[in-house]
Amino acid sequence: MQKFFNRELSWIEFNARVLSESLRNDVPLLERLNFLSITESNFDEFFQVRVASLKRQNTPESKSILKKISERTRQLIKLEYSTLMNMILPELKDEGIEYIKPSNYTPTQKAFCEKYFKHDIFPLLTPLRTDTEFFPRIGNLNLNAAFLLERKEGIGTTKNALSTKDDEIVALVQIPGTVQRILWIPSAGNKKQFALLDDIICMCGASLFPGYSAKETLVFKIARDADLAVDEEAGQQFIQAMEEVLVKRQSSFTVRMEYNSTSEKILEVLKSKLKLTDDDLYEIDGIIDPSSLSELQNIENSEMFKYPTWRNFNSNVLPEEGSYWNTLRQRDVLLNVPYESYDPVVKFISQAAHDKNVLAIKMTLYRTGNNSPIVESLKEAAQNGKQVTAFVELKARFDEKRNISWAEELEQAGVTVIYGIVNLKVHAKICLVIRKESDGIRRYAHIGTGNYNPKTALIYQDLSVFTSNHDIVSDATLFFNVISGYSAIQTMHHLYMAPVSLKAKILELIQREIQQSSKEKPGHIIAKMNSLCHPEIIEALYEASKAGVKIDLNIRGICTLIPGIKRLSDNINVVSVIDRYLEHSRIFYFQNGGQEEIYLASADWMERNLDKRIELMIPITDRNVFKSIRKILDMYFKDNCRSHVLLKNGKWRANIPTKRNKAYRVQEELYKHYKRHREVKKSLSNAEFIVRRKN
Repeated sequence: MQKFFNRELSWIEFNARVLSESLRNDVPLLERLNFLSITESNFDEFFQVRVASLKRQNTPESKSILKKISERTRQLIKLEYSTLMNMILPELKDEGIEYIKPSNYTPTQKAFCEKYFKHDIFPLLTPLRTDTEFFPRIGNLNLNAAFLLERKEGIGTTKNALSTKDDEIVALVQIPGTVQRILWIPSAGNKKQFALLDDIICMCGASLFPGYSAKETLVFKIARDADLAVDEEAGQQFIQAMEEVLVKRQSSFTVRMEYNSTSEKILEVLKSKLKLTDDDLYEIDGIIDPSSLSELQNIENSEMFKYPTWRNFNSNVLPEEGSYWNTLRQRDVLLNVPYESYDPVVKFISQAAHDKNVLAIKMTLYRTGNNSPIVESLKEAAQNGKQVTAFVELKARFDEKRNISWAEELEQAGVTVIYGIVNLKVHAKICLVIRKESDGIRRYAHIGTGNYNPKTALIYQDLSVFTSNHDIVSDATLFFNVISGYSAIQTMHHLYMAPVSLKAKILELIQREIQQSSKEKPGHIIAKMNSLCHPEIIEALYEASKAGVKIDLNIRGICTLIPGIKRLSDNINVVSVIDRYLEHSRIFYFQNGGQEEIYLASADWMERNLDKRIELMIPITDRNVFKSIRKILDMYFKDNCRSHVLLKNGKWRANIPTKRNKAYRVQEELYKHYKRHREVKKSLSNAEFIVRRKN
């Protein structure tokens, strides 16, 4: 009996759910285009990491999985580009925004594009010969134009290894990423028409090759292996070792090539020189890489084609003016972004940086984004004489270069920077502030499920807690001592850390639910996370299901657990929500015989998180915070507008409203919930007491 879905194929089905949002007529047009862009970006990363890893394994099993990946991915890519070319672009045209192919340029438009090429593009281009000993290096994920050139009559011929005939050669030109891909061209009436940079280069590019004519062109993009390991034993040379890995990514082996179908001859040359098999080749019927069409998001009146604006609201608990310390001494505070503003996190760290009574700040940093106000506050704190320690994870994939840069800035400002831990990624999300107060030293912590990144906090749904709870902040202190390398691993009684105690705690909680479950009072586990694929956890959930425990799982991405198997997993329900915000929080609920417990964590139930990363899980002890999270968790299982149910055959069935079950869209309901709370607080703050006075 099959007990696990394949991880890679499960991920592909997640991307299929993302793609399905682009097919919905009730999703605004430019948002549908955005879902196409996300689908393409997801596939790029998947091939660079997961497919590359499978290729290097080179075993019969990995080859079998690669074959299935190729087959299913082709189906989805065909749907992706059919959606773009046959639905979204025609609908944009109906709205007066039209993509024009070179064959349809008017004489005025053609002249405009030729002039633009000559003055603005030609100087940027570097034509690369391929009839040399070494094939030119093609950058990872860059768009390129290839030309099949034929020497003009009267000019001598040259025989070379890359010629398709003695008088034909292939040349390459990288399409500049520094120039917008979309060019608005002269249009009649109220229409807005645009050309693409790659089309213009293909049309005019022959001028790069004097003495040759361009017989055929082909536009393509390759994805390279990015699953390259850094030398963990590099010690003080670790940053240099990481930089070397970033360089290697640009010339590692190719795992996928996307191309248009305009030249079989050029395709054969590229296939041969890049050592690609047919399974690595993905022919695109349309515009390659819809993610670069995101420039359309900035067109005039674009709000007509986007989601209605959902503003985020200030916390109802934290004061809008003044410091947070008095509030946090009295109670824990929950933050649910992006429904609530991320400003309190930024303000918390900024206040700590400028408060004369704050002695030290310690925090973990995984992905912070560009121009981070949090990084600036840490620099200012160090310059203000505070002891600041930042645990920077340089191995945060695809953010390594940015992290190296601002880690060096922090060091120059006087921050003590610790560059991760050998063989483990620091993925925990925690900030600890130590403050001198009238009654002694007091500590404040912020612990959450998401990165310290104000930009992604606008689109990622995450939960976090501010607390001064003595038990929690004491464990937080031990945690920082452990990961700084100056302390042996110590037992923490309230925070649970991977890879030390977190997995064992989850297994213990599941086992406790089994022991307390009965036919009269069955146990109940509810969990929300990004991915579930840890075999030990899944086996434990199967045992719980067999014992009658009701298990509700909300899994955004990968799920290798198979629900609905008789006498194994028939008590397990798995749903997934895909909507305008990316669901990123990790919430774990255990009924515990009526003494309910809820935990937040930075970790998914995956082997990489529980066995190979530094992660944290925090119990929710504040009753108000507990009630809020419990309500939020329940709401996710009511969604019948943007949710899917996992079936035992591996397919996902979309939930739809019925006459009995009215439409319920969880993200919209959460937005309305926080909006109502804010309006109530605003009305109370505006209330006035009218005092009666005797004349």
